[in-house]
Order: sequence, then structure tokens, then C-alpha cells
Amino acid sequence: MASNTSSALQDTGMLSKDQLLRLFARFSALTSQPEVKKRIRDAVKDKQEAVAVTTAIQEEIFLEMGIDPRFGISCLGKINSVYENDQELMIQFYGFVAKEEMACDEAELEPDEYAEKSRIQHQLQEQQLEMLKHMRKFHPDDQSAILEALHKQMENANFDNSSTVLNFDQIQEIIQKRVAP
Repeated sequence: MASNTSSALQDTGMLSKDQLLRLFARFSALTSQPEVKKRIRDAVKDKQEAVAVTTAIQEEIFLEMGIDPRFGISCLGKINSVYENDQELMIQFYGFVAKEEMACDEAELEPDEYAEKSRIQHQLQEQQLEMLKHMRKFHPDDQSAILEALHKQMENANFDNSSTVLNFDQIQEIIQKRVAP
């Protein structure tokens, strides 16, 4: 690859949806490779933060894409506000964040601890999927009310993973409150 000069790197505006999706896919592919997992694990053994290595990997991807790494990282912090109405991108973004967290956990935790955390994470994702399937049965206004209640629950629980699911009774209660005068 030809080396980019800093003046040729994108450093203004906001990353496009296509650029972000490309980053997410490349990061997922890289962090699945054994040599990259070893790189993160070795950094942790050397008392470095795993997230520092995953951030460096993201910066390397940005360079490959012709994007100034600092600019690219700053754009990641703006995704929630800029793309809040793009459901597909937001789902991909949260998957990207989860992939980064799991890559860090895999490097930092003992194998049995990581396996247990992965099992719990998978269980939680299954519960979230069931909740979303159930929610789709409701009117869009009701879905918005459910998501608002879920957001409040997550804020109150300081965004603990266990707060990311509402059970069927909680959903029914939210709908009934909306209907009741």
C-alpha cells in the first residue's frame, strides 16, 4: 500500500455509513484472527490496557481507509447523535462495541472466566432478541414508549447489562399505562 501523507487523510466532516460499516467489518475480521488475539493478550501481559491495543487496531484500519486516525476515533464518539435514526447502523455499531469488549475480555480474563462471561452474554442476547420479537407486535408509538422505559431502566442501573431487557409483564405494564387515562 502506498503511504499516505497527512494532508491526503480525511480529517473533516463525519464518516459515512459505508466507511463505518467497513471499519466494523474489518475490526471484527482482524480481532477474530489468532495473531491479533495474541497481540492483545501479550500487551495485557506487559501491563498495557487491552483497550489501548484495540484502539490502535482501529487507528490502523482508519489509516488503511485513508482517514486520519484521531479524526476517525473522534467520529466514533459522535455516532449515537449523528446516526441515531439509522437503526441498521446503530445495531452494527453496538455489535462493534460488543466485539471490542469481548476482544478485551478474552485477553484479560482467564479462559474459564471468559467462557462464563461469553455464556452469560449469549444468554442476554437471546433474551434481548425475544424482547424485540415481542415488541414488534405493538404499534410504533407503543414500541417507542417501551424503548423509552428501557432507556430509563438502563440509566437507573448505570447501564449494567442486566438492565437491557424488559420481560413480557413489564412490557404489558408500559402499554397499559399508555392506554389508561
